[in-house]
Amino acid sequence: MPKTYAINLEFIGTHYRGWQRQQHDHTTIQQTLETAFSKVANEPIEIIASGRTDAGVHASNMIAHFCTNANRDPYNWLRGVNALLPNDIALRAVTPMSDEFHARFLAIARRYRYVTLNQTFRPAILHGQVTHVHTPLNLEKMQQACQFLVGMHNFTSFRASQCQSKQPIRHVHFANLIAHGDFIVLDIQADGFLHHMVRNIMGSLFSIGRGEHTPDWINDLILAEDRTLAAPTAPADGLYFVNALYPTHLQQTLPKIRLSPVWLNLTE
Repeated sequence: MPKTYAINLEFIGTHYRGWQRQQHDHTTIQQTLETAFSKVANEPIEIIASGRTDAGVHASNMIAHFCTNANRDPYNWLRGVNALLPNDIALRAVTPMSDEFHARFLAIARRYRYVTLNQTFRPAILHGQVTHVHTPLNLEKMQQACQFLVGMHNFTSFRASQCQSKQPIRHVHFANLIAHGDFIVLDIQADGFLHHMVRNIMGSLFSIGRGEHTPDWINDLILAEDRTLAAPTAPADGLYFVNALYPTHLQQTLPKIRLSPVWLNLTE
């Protein structure tokens, strides 16, 4: 009988066309992982993620799962697969799970962080891993705006036109904006996210931070349910998938992963 394993992984998504395997000749995170796992298992492996990241989006603790007939212990999975992966994707943990575990369908919440570097000169070392905004941002006004996001709302104004979700209602558990030096980190958790939802929210927060709108504009956008009224989508560079949450009996089995890069931990 096939065994079910959960995996924790991190990746820099800059050179990938998002998570999901595609019919066209595009390199994706899922495709790259499945190729490596299948070689170690000596059989085809399908990897199911807790969330589907877009092109250029990163992850510090993506949770996924796979089922296999191959008999390997977690250490051998970890070492074998990491040896086959490119340097911008790495497994952090492989954990045996009960047969009921499903990384996507059993997730009760997902958490993202969006990292902005607000300084005059563009970064070199952090290029592609943070979003650079050279104009000064008013942190206090952006923080005030974030509070309008919390709760259950229709997020049509922050939904991409190509979003495939059947409905736009989402429950945002928290949306906190934290500054550390020149870094500004949005820490946001919800029961689910629409396509480009976090990046569209961040684009509008940037507009408020630049003084183009007052904080309550976010509430106006939520009530308007009109994507054309919100600001342009923020770049993918600063967005990180950082966690998925599950019912207690499953969550207790999963390892607690210390996030990297280090600035993602500033909100803990």
